[in-house]
Amino acid sequence: MRGERAAVVAALAAAALAVAGFGWAVLGGRGGEPEPSAGGGASASPPASPSASVDKGDGKGTGTGPDTVDPNAGIKPGEAPIWLVENRVEVAGAGARQYGPWRVGEVVVRAMDKEIAGYGAADGREKWKVQLETPLCGVPKEPAAGGKLVVAVREGQGPTTHCNALRQIDLAAGKAGWKAPVPQENDYDRPLELQMAVSGDTVAVARSAVMSGFSATDGRKLFGTSKTGGCYPAAFGGGARLVLVRRCPDPGGAPGAGRSLLEEVDPATGAAKWGHTFEGGWTVGRVLSSDPLVAASYHSGRKAWSLTAFTADGKVRSHGEAPFGTDKRCNGWGDGSGALGDCPAAVADAGTLYLAGGAPGRELGIDLTDHVIAVDLATGKEKWRAKAPDGRRIWPTALEDGKVVAYLWPEGRAAGAMAALKPADGSLEVFLQSPAGAAGAQQVFFPHGAHTAWAGGRLFLLNGRVKSPEPGLVHHALLSFGR
Repeated sequence: MRGERAAVVAALAAAALAVAGFGWAVLGGRGGEPEPSAGGGASASPPASPSASVDKGDGKGTGTGPDTVDPNAGIKPGEAPIWLVENRVEVAGAGARQYGPWRVGEVVVRAMDKEIAGYGAADGREKWKVQLETPLCGVPKEPAAGGKLVVAVREGQGPTTHCNALRQIDLAAGKAGWKAPVPQENDYDRPLELQMAVSGDTVAVARSAVMSGFSATDGRKLFGTSKTGGCYPAAFGGGARLVLVRRCPDPGGAPGAGRSLLEEVDPATGAAKWGHTFEGGWTVGRVLSSDPLVAASYHSGRKAWSLTAFTADGKVRSHGEAPFGTDKRCNGWGDGSGALGDCPAAVADAGTLYLAGGAPGRELGIDLTDHVIAVDLATGKEKWRAKAPDGRRIWPTALEDGKVVAYLWPEGRAAGAMAALKPADGSLEVFLQSPAGAAGAQQVFFPHGAHTAWAGGRLFLLNGRVKSPEPGLVHHALLSFGR
């Protein structure tokens, strides 16, 4: 695996850019402010407030402070300038995870610790910031309709305080909305984190072998834990369909010898529409697409992983073990987070899954995914594979204008770029190139935790973790370039 130190060395060589590795960032907030409650009759929500610490990039300059060089220096005609947002706030402990990015209109949003902040999509200037009273402890992959993001927050400040409340944030307006408790489903339901997913107006929450669902509009509880034989809820996947993975232990078997049950559930009631039980030893690790529904599962003992596509009524459309390797973030191997939607490099149309992959490795998760691999969902067979230029990492990020849009990661002196692939044969063409001087900044966005979004003709790249600033160093939080 390419370590943080190697990435930093590459970044220094590429642009003589003083940068640092990743960490956790915990931003301070205003405590003691009144909060609205779910169901009406609440006091006003805390106002969004501007920050004095944000980098006010305009898309033409460095997007950084005086400690760095200009990543847009030497930009050539036709290249797209980048903007950067840095973390310049002193943080506690080892740091905090970042969530997002989400584009809502002309604003792109990121969240971490006790704040949700919106920036101009075109220039990176801060537009608004919402401070939370306590830290985040659960965030879904996407907001609900209308840009309503529902997050989970702790009951206190420490990392061991329980995660037992939800808070709505209106990303379009930059304001906090309702706050609602997450009632206990049983005496043992006192989680430190919540695994969350959104489908329609429902925010589904899984934790500690129980589940519940809430309205994103007003915070009303819609459903609680349901019983399915001896199987218990483990994780939700959202999108066009709400899917639930249950673990089904084998009472007489060895530890880990149980089965995974995948269900599509009604977002309004939590009732199962259909269910599919995987063979013993196979664990559902990721939902790569919700429409069409495609799941990745793995078998640790056999060191194998597979793809299963489903019809709209839950019948198996195709199934087969994958003859190629992929990032563990895309098959779930070695990851106990339950983040079914965490794969950053998979998109699907009605008949084909496009997934970042490469040569199989000794482990189920490989480091370098230097191909886009097209899998026929009707047969489960590979249709084609397209190799990235110069052996670079490539991530499919979107489908647009009948083509697969992919992010080409920087490598050496080559800066990041966007490419379009033809679905018929995978022929690849670079259509958007960032400046060579940006390579150093881009190389400290580490693939094992980074998140991307392609929206409105722009790429948004978010570091999975950031940490406190250090003398002479800055820490990249968010980067963008586009048309």
